[in-house]
Amino acid sequence: MSGKVLRITLTKSPIGYSERQKRTVRALGLRKINQVVEQADTPVIRGMVAKVSHLLTVEEVET
Repeated sequence: MSGKVLRITLTKSPIGYSERQKRTVRALGLRKINQVVEQADTPVIRGMVAKVSHLLTVEEVET
């Protein structure tokens, strides 16, 4: 089974945004600007990314 992975980069600081958005960024595993994490491409992760898309850059990677 070949799964897709999302490569997520924090490109903008969540400072100045709501606490909820800060927690969403943290829940994605991101702490610092330009940090990159890879998360499974699931509806849950997609929803989290959608809520803070203005702070992130996302690439789809085939594994």
